[in-house]
Amino acid sequence: MKWRTADTTPESSSFPTRPYDLVKEVTIALVVVALLTVGLAAVFSSPDDRPVTVASWSRADPADFTATAVTELGGTSTSAQYGAPYNHTPGAGQKLGPLGLQNAAGVRIPVDTARDFVLRPLSSSPEPASVTAALSTWNAAPAAKQQSWTSAYTDALGKAPDGDPAKVAPGDYGPVPTISTALLDLARSGSLDGQLLAEGGFYQSDYTHPLLFLADGSYLPGLADAQHLTGSQWGMMNETGNYPGQAWLWLYTFWYQIDPFKSSHNADALVWGTMALLSLGLVLVPFIPGVRSIPRWTRVHRLIWRDYYRSHH
Repeated sequence: MKWRTADTTPESSSFPTRPYDLVKEVTIALVVVALLTVGLAAVFSSPDDRPVTVASWSRADPADFTATAVTELGGTSTSAQYGAPYNHTPGAGQKLGPLGLQNAAGVRIPVDTARDFVLRPLSSSPEPASVTAALSTWNAAPAAKQQSWTSAYTDALGKAPDGDPAKVAPGDYGPVPTISTALLDLARSGSLDGQLLAEGGFYQSDYTHPLLFLADGSYLPGLADAQHLTGSQWGMMNETGNYPGQAWLWLYTFWYQIDPFKSSHNADALVWGTMALLSLGLVLVPFIPGVRSIPRWTRVHRLIWRDYYRSHH
């Protein structure tokens, strides 16, 4: 397909013309842009790290997985005591002054760590008779006895060499060792990931349970620390590996690096309140006496448009 840059009629013969192959030019431009896109993406794009799953965690650090599973069973993990929106925990939840922001919306995503992370997955899977008996013993025991078993086993794991369940000293742990071992085997097989994602529908897209379970252990935080992704490492604006991150989030994550924010249990609420106040101030700049006059006083606009002002004065 040939096109000319100007009309070739006699009336326009005074203008220069030349043949122009539009299809050829479009094809060349498309190929060049595609090659540049692929090349730049290969060099500068974010890394495609393998996802951290419950299965990979249980295989890489079985001791940490077991210790975390026991806290989930005993209701002493961070998720079990987090409060809204996962559960009702007296005194839990961040506040902004007298305002309980975290509890304002109530429990919207109910999570019972013992039931959802441990008991239900084991009950839903084909397990040997010893595991079925252990689950029955646990369910029949009063809450105080359950707490006694998990507390004793948690202490024993902490004293065992490398936290290895196989090296735990003998004690009254009830069915907890059997249950935790069975859950470890279920996780290593990859089945626990699917059990934690089960929503009753065909598409499984709610990762709340596996993420909470992973966050309660020390394996995932350790990976985050190694990648400089934790709150104290400006993690909100970092990317995995040696790649540029979200630089526009610098102000938000800046507050987590200084006191009183970084040492406060209400850090998230305080940072949110601070950013809300600063954002409101930015919106109201045209209405704040003194602040709205700064551009006129500094005369920055005259520096930017100096050519115009030079020619008109």
